[in-house]
Amino acid sequence: MTVQELPGAAAYRPTPPPAWKPRTDPAPLLPDPEPYRVLGTDAAAGADPELLLRLYAALVRGRRYNVQATALTKQGRLAVYPSSTGQEACEVAAALALEDRDWLFPSYRDTLAAVVRGLDPVQALTLLRGDWHTGYDPREHRIAPLCTPLATQLPHAVGLAHAARLKGDDVVALAMVGDGGTSEGDFHEALNFAAVWRAPVVFLVQNNGFAISVPLAKQTAAPSLAHKAVGYGMPGRLVDGNDAAAVHEVLGEALARARRGGGPTLIEAVTYRIDAHTNADDATRYRGEVEVEAWRAHDPIRLLERELTERGLLDDDGKRAAADAAETMAADLRERMNADPVLDPMDLFTHVYAEQTSQLREQAAQLRAELAAEGEAR
Repeated sequence: MTVQELPGAAAYRPTPPPAWKPRTDPAPLLPDPEPYRVLGTDAAAGADPELLLRLYAALVRGRRYNVQATALTKQGRLAVYPSSTGQEACEVAAALALEDRDWLFPSYRDTLAAVVRGLDPVQALTLLRGDWHTGYDPREHRIAPLCTPLATQLPHAVGLAHAARLKGDDVVALAMVGDGGTSEGDFHEALNFAAVWRAPVVFLVQNNGFAISVPLAKQTAAPSLAHKAVGYGMPGRLVDGNDAAAVHEVLGEALARARRGGGPTLIEAVTYRIDAHTNADDATRYRGEVEVEAWRAHDPIRLLERELTERGLLDDDGKRAAADAAETMAADLRERMNADPVLDPMDLFTHVYAEQTSQLREQAAQLRAELAAEGEAR
């Protein structure tokens, strides 16, 4: 039987689907074709001198912190250190752009951001020393635990930001991740949930060129990582990650947008990892010194120092004061890290649950008895 022979076939007329149109105009979500810059441009004239000087002091201190932490690995005081040398502008701007009530969600490379936010440098390095899983109270400092697995901190940031909005709290979460983390499923899930929920969260991708030894070109074919924002329905911003003033401005705008209910933003900061991935990595196996030297010429401290000097805001005395303050910090860090920590094995059970389970109480009692017997044997 054909369609024409079916009962009522004469009245059958297929209706075309309604005209399709995008739910969101993608044009406003697209990033600029070139990374946004402030230093060395006309926009620098409008930059707050006090902020620029504050950024400069933090950059100088941050560079010295990276150098000292790297030295501590060679002295056996740190098990590993993922340096952020060359990326200090992202670290410093991220910490200084946040309000006290906001939350920072760092990756393992972002100890400097945590220190600039006010965390004791020794506490920031405790995880990398192997003494504690975190080393500080996240609630006290509003800094989530340093995250070693790639990108798993991103869904946590979305969850906290969404919960804060439901509770009516004026809180924004800033989640930091590397370019390698954008290849993880957690990155996709976090951005998708954040956009759907319009959560007050900002994602800062520090694109330093390599996921350990894998260059960005082998991870994605997207025009930029910031372009990925369009697929989730949020704006993407592309910024020069070595321009501290530009990173601070872009982050400030994204945080303000999130705070007033505008939803999340994905920011790609184009920067470079001058040092190896960690002290256990040999970067000469996958990149050449010519490439590294080209980025040294675009050093974040040099860029800001030039701007401040040309505007008459920084002289030799100012440079010396910043360097002296950084050296004082490094000396204090070195002295305290050279002291052997006093560790109590019973601390294994202290921060597992708010109230210990019966299994933990049993295990704690067993360990306590073993330690007592060992003490008596001595």
